[in-house]
Amino acid sequence: MRIDLHSHSTASDGTQSPAEVVELAAAAGLDVLALTDHDSADGWAESAQAARRVGITLVRGMEVSTKYNGAGVHLLAYLPDATYPPLAKELDLILAGREGRLASIISQLRLAGLDITEAEVLQQVGRSPAVGRPHIADVMVAKGWVRDRAEAFDRWLNAGRPAYVVRYATATADMIRLVTAAGGASVMAHPWGRASSRVLDAEAVAGFAAAGLAGLEVDHQDHSRADRQALRAIASDL
Repeated sequence: MRIDLHSHSTASDGTQSPAEVVELAAAAGLDVLALTDHDSADGWAESAQAARRVGITLVRGMEVSTKYNGAGVHLLAYLPDATYPPLAKELDLILAGREGRLASIISQLRLAGLDITEAEVLQQVGRSPAVGRPHIADVMVAKGWVRDRAEAFDRWLNAGRPAYVVRYATATADMIRLVTAAGGASVMAHPWGRASSRVLDAEAVAGFAAAGLAGLEVDHQDHSRADRQALRAIASDL
């Protein structure tokens, strides 16, 4: 059985619609796919219809923004009830934080002499309720300022760069408890990728397990072979 439990669509920062993501997964020979857009369940209905059509098993999920010890930590939340009021309220706060950060980032870029507007980014966002830095990066690519998203982040959008802006995110343990209360299961996304690698050691993971964390995403492009071996050892103790 071939399974992919981490994917994004145009309901957040992906490049294919939810239906197209499902169709591509089926064409690639996958049996199970989780759609895990950032902070949003907007792609669930469309992806579920596509999954029934192409005969693939769909796991409804989302990748939720959280924070621990000042670093961003992403949680893959599988099968939560997105209408559960406490979870829905927190997701609304996270999405509002994304919108507020957009204005701040645009302001920073314009102060640096880059001619970019919120309207241009929102046009790039399209249907997604989860406006994010990748959408800003795409506009920067289209204007020829950078080669790709990676360069936009490295030069402008990452922590410590000229246009980085902190946004609201839920405390990690609190979000784990919310997902559990909403009937879902939480798995830590790319725990040693990006800034989260600075704070997520075995002791931190054990604390999150006590709050209800169900697992770790080990096989990810941000993880070296040594990272994957170490993370498997940590996960085995969950």
